Amino acid sequence: MTQDIASLTLAERLAQRIRNKLIAGELRPGQRLSEEALSTRLDVSRNSLREAFRLLTKDGLLRHEPNRGVFVATPSMASIIDIYRVRRLVECKALAQSYPNHPAVARMGEAVDVAKECRRHQDWMGMGSANMLFHAAIVDLADSVRLSEFYARIAAELRLSFGLLDDPELLHVPYVDQNAAILALLLEGKPAEAASALEAYLMLSERTVLAAFARAVEPAR
Repeated sequence: MTQDIASLTLAERLAQRIRNKLIAGELRPGQRLSEEALSTRLDVSRNSLREAFRLLTKDGLLRHEPNRGVFVATPSMASIIDIYRVRRLVECKALAQSYPNHPAVARMGEAVDVAKECRRHQDWMGMGSANMLFHAAIVDLADSVRLSEFYARIAAELRLSFGLLDDPELLHVPYVDQNAAILALLLEGKPAEAASALEAYLMLSERTVLAAFARAVEPAR
């Protein structure tokens, strides 16, 4: 559930495309973005790309360093804690108040199937992307375009925090079966139990990501 792309300006559409690359894990925290290379790749003018960069910088997804260029932002510990606070408020509430026949439930199922297939092929990036789709579908259960658009920005920051982990397999593999279990509870008509399982899941995920952040910023000895 997203805003009609036809109603967006060119810069907003470009920002959305770059945000989707962040959510897909194609861009990593701290990575420098080349205006020339990206404008060629996206087939847009550098002026339009700069405006998209400005929008994403405002959202905290990119940062501009004078005389150096534009870089993918690296989440702080405070931002990671805040992201998970938002996730618990939004996702758990949407799940608790959902019903099994909502169209987004089918997308949750598709995301679980894709994640399992990626696990078989040891495609950890694909598994991570399927996990992002699963949680976006949970938010769509709330039937709020504004909430889904807001969550898309949160999801991009979230995927950047996942990028802090050196071992994506360690992060994503345990949650494939947990996603499946949450979906099963929902299909059984137990949304409250599904929401409780999700809250415990998110607390574990938060600890994992924060531990990775602590290791990433720990000074060399």
